[in-house]
Amino acid sequence: MSPMRRKNHPADPTDELWDLVRPLLPKAEPGGRQPSVDLREVLYAVRGGVHLRTLPNDLPPWGAVQYCYRRRRLDGTRDRIMEALRARLRHADGRKKSPSAAIVDSRTVRTAEGGVQVYDAGKRALVRKRAMVIDTLGLIPAVVVRSASVEDRDAVKLVLPRLKGRTPRLRPIRADSDYEAAVGRAREFAGRLLEMVRKPEDRKGFVVPPRRWAVERTFGRLTSGRRPADE
Repeated sequence: MSPMRRKNHPADPTDELWDLVRPLLPKAEPGGRQPSVDLREVLYAVRGGVHLRTLPNDLPPWGAVQYCYRRRRLDGTRDRIMEALRARLRHADGRKKSPSAAIVDSRTVRTAEGGVQVYDAGKRALVRKRAMVIDTLGLIPAVVVRSASVEDRDAVKLVLPRLKGRTPRLRPIRADSDYEAAVGRAREFAGRLLEMVRKPEDRKGFVVPPRRWAVERTFGRLTSGRRPADE
């Protein structure tokens, strides 16, 4: 793979990040066609969060970047990279690779064209839902994007099975009252126990339950990202 010829974009991957990512990339097959796109340039598009059609002219054509990114997403490379990054962040915080507790929640968001979407009359916009399992640092071990017409209790059977084999230490998965009807489904489809987190009875108005700040912080970060909208 050829080295990068320039280092003049703020979103260029650092050498430290590239050294972490490079060993996780699939090797080129012997005798096969060599990649026409430097995968480090593709990482720029992901890290920078730009719309692919607006990539700077000194980067590869947006169509080639899109193809390469999609291929690495479908073959599991992106998930392996994210797993490595999550492990590094948890270790830096003095924690083990696998979380012992997590939160399941979802959020309705406005969406770009294409993909799963429905029209929300209240928001007057096309929307979709993200169902996510979030650890106490706000990192995401599992996520699924679905139509906003799918109820939260039904989304449990889609997102929790994605934890299989990846979070051996995870025991309680906390959820708010919207997921109370999903307790049985969590056991059936993922063998997981949902623990309801309820608002204290003596509190009125809006109250942030314990650990909920991590969920809200993660939702806020995703809102500012371009890639989640493109997918």
